[in-house]
Amino acid sequence: MCGIAGILNLSSDAPIEEARLRRMLAMIRHRGPDQYGIYLDDDAGLGSARLSIIDLHHGQQPVSNEDGSLWIVYNGEVFNYLELRPELEARGHRFTTDTDTEVVLHLYEEFGPECLLWLNGQFAIAIWDSRKKKLLLARDRLGVCPIYYTITGKKLLFGSEVKALFAAGDVKAEIDPVALGQIFTYWSPLSPRSAFRDVREVSPGHYLEAYEGSVSVKRYWKMEFPNLTCSAQTPELSVEEASGRLENLLVDAAKIRLRADVPVGAYLSGGLDSSLIASIIRNESGRRLSTFSISFDDPKFDESGFQRSMARWLGTEHQVARVKHEDIGRIFPEVIWHTETPILRTSPAPMFLLSRLVRDAGYKVILTGEGADEFLAGYDIFKEAKIRRFWARQAGSTWRYRLFERLYTDVGGLKQSSNQFLSAFFRGDLLNADSPHYSHEIRWRNTRRTHRFFSAALLDEIGRASEGSEFKMAYPDEFQQWGPLERSQYLEITIFLSQYLLSSQGDRMAMAHSVEGRFPFLDYPLIAFCNSLPAKLKLKGLREKFILKKVAHGRLPGEILTRPKRPYRAPIHRSFFNDHTEDYVKELLSSERLKASGHFRPEAVEHLIRKAEGGQTLSEAEDMGLAGIISTQLIHHLFVTNLEPGASIPDRDDFKRCFGARTSRNSSPDPGRTVPSSG
Repeated sequence: MCGIAGILNLSSDAPIEEARLRRMLAMIRHRGPDQYGIYLDDDAGLGSARLSIIDLHHGQQPVSNEDGSLWIVYNGEVFNYLELRPELEARGHRFTTDTDTEVVLHLYEEFGPECLLWLNGQFAIAIWDSRKKKLLLARDRLGVCPIYYTITGKKLLFGSEVKALFAAGDVKAEIDPVALGQIFTYWSPLSPRSAFRDVREVSPGHYLEAYEGSVSVKRYWKMEFPNLTCSAQTPELSVEEASGRLENLLVDAAKIRLRADVPVGAYLSGGLDSSLIASIIRNESGRRLSTFSISFDDPKFDESGFQRSMARWLGTEHQVARVKHEDIGRIFPEVIWHTETPILRTSPAPMFLLSRLVRDAGYKVILTGEGADEFLAGYDIFKEAKIRRFWARQAGSTWRYRLFERLYTDVGGLKQSSNQFLSAFFRGDLLNADSPHYSHEIRWRNTRRTHRFFSAALLDEIGRASEGSEFKMAYPDEFQQWGPLERSQYLEITIFLSQYLLSSQGDRMAMAHSVEGRFPFLDYPLIAFCNSLPAKLKLKGLREKFILKKVAHGRLPGEILTRPKRPYRAPIHRSFFNDHTEDYVKELLSSERLKASGHFRPEAVEHLIRKAEGGQTLSEAEDMGLAGIISTQLIHHLFVTNLEPGASIPDRDDFKRCFGARTSRNSSPDPGRTVPSSG
């Protein structure tokens, strides 16, 4: 991938300064340290910071068409570019590189924005038509690659990261209070909102056109599921037919993502999804494979035993990033510098350390298992909704709610909880099964408990916004015609996957160290097939990913195939309050700093700190609140207080108080170790 940035004059005659574009690129140089390029005319400027992966010697951007009327800067990969190129050559297009970038440009020249439907990949695209004076910004279907924009004065600014917009010199960072309310409800802002006021993202599956001073955003792709009210149903596949087609699609998706002129590795979490991807790469491609994983000193979070077992079974060279509680707290400011948004979990921090290990091992590309849980129903939230619907059919049942004991066997103390507690916790809105967010109401309600830490002023502003539609989730017209599982999947894909997992925990943590993540389970033909499957092939009873496990049988060892699913998480309060508590934690949580930022009630935060310092158990909502408060304070400190418009990357001394005396932006706890594949 790369970093892209640009400036467009919407109605101004003022020339675009090259120095501004250079500042924007400098701010995102971590995304593309290999090459830099700029295109500039009287109306537009495009910039690229390139991470060289395909055609290493001839793929520098910006790239133009034959007559120089079209120019492109591009972040991402279109994996089917080799299949698309011959058709374009047959139509008379001439190529000067072997890159997918040039394929995208000529495809746009031939078909306009409709070309986006041809692309199978992950991308953020900016194309400038110098003859028509038209700019196109486009983003892939699920939002793997980010792109943000803002309109200030008579100019449109865009960039791969928000910090590039601030570097241009026109925009002052200000946290959006409505976005804070959404983050502390849904775990992320709802697209197209960002964490900053007046900064928007091009939503997944959308493109923006700027022409003759006007800006419009259009959808080119939307998620589809079977319409249960439609009389014409597709003939149902047998389990064998469905698993065979799924396997073929997954193998093709993994193999096409090995296209690169640099080595490709894989993450190995120890779970089904990443293990299956690694197995396919190892056995179908015949390549030697390096795998990478995270281990925790805290056994509650550690899965290293399964990771080592899988690495030995595959015969990979396996490297491990060891993570302690204090490591997470120490690097957290740098993590938030890259997420550019408050987060309610610390899980991105170990991923940050893992991508550093990948980079230090000499890799630029990594394949992962993201997407399987969302598209093939792997999460407990899908089972939870199914149990609640079953319970709602006999709401007075004295035993149906106890199915949650089977679901959450790994939650300590649940079986010892009183019947009254179980019933009360899961009964909320039990009979409101027609609600579009029935499956997610308990999660969102639990997360909303963190609003009690908000200041009165912030709550007032959020309250005013929540009366309208801008605060709430928007649903497609056909939403209610889908089945219950499909509605749950839609919410999980559009919010958790696109806005958090692929962003804060995915792209941002990998590209912080110039590493490109690739996701076979997000292959466009694959997700279309998964979405067409009947619910019972994805969630059979309470057996998650039923059809995927059929595919995995014979490709994975029994201990991986049959192990209970364990969600990836990282410790929260012990990461910040331990024997090595960082200076920035106490400083940013002080009453003075909380009052200065104005987002939280100091007395409520002080109570939370006393619990954490006293070694008391924090509830899930308190843990989320703590991560959210610290990360919000960091956003305020790093961007609002210390990043002046037009500034370049802050000097280390500017961050010294925030990062603490023990923290260096290039420091690493344990660079990892190589685990022999045999023995």
